[in-house]
Amino acid sequence: MNPMEIHQILQHLPHRYPFLLVDRVLSCEPGKEITALKNVTINEPFFVGHFPHYKVMPGVLIVEAMAQAAAILSFKTVGAKADANSVYYFVGIDNARFKKPVTPGDQLVMTVRLERQVRGIWKYNAVAKVADVLVAEASLMCTMRDISAIVGE
Repeated sequence: MNPMEIHQILQHLPHRYPFLLVDRVLSCEPGKEITALKNVTINEPFFVGHFPHYKVMPGVLIVEAMAQAAAILSFKTVGAKADANSVYYFVGIDNARFKKPVTPGDQLVMTVRLERQVRGIWKYNAVAKVADVLVAEASLMCTMRDISAIVGE
């Protein structure tokens, strides 16, 4: 697949600023793998408080960025786009490890591989690198749900 720029990403993710954490998709093979990137800038709203003396991207946001890449992979796999009637969210995070801080000026490159999809649960292995150095990894489990079914629960 050709790379996806931000306007295409916005069609496949419901997230918007300041919570959109994928700037570009470098490659995507539906049903298998996606490689996406996040340009980490000093202008990120979380850097105001994390930390004022040494700016570090929070690990939970690195995991969220990997999950957003996984969401794009899932939407591309099923041939759907994000809409106001559905939601895509975490159901589990396992083996999350943070190896090196991510700071302003870094380019976070995330590779997410689909391991399996069973009964609406998608499981992925995700890694994030900066300059080819591993900075984070995790096993992610997510699901897509119809909002009307959730509200009725």
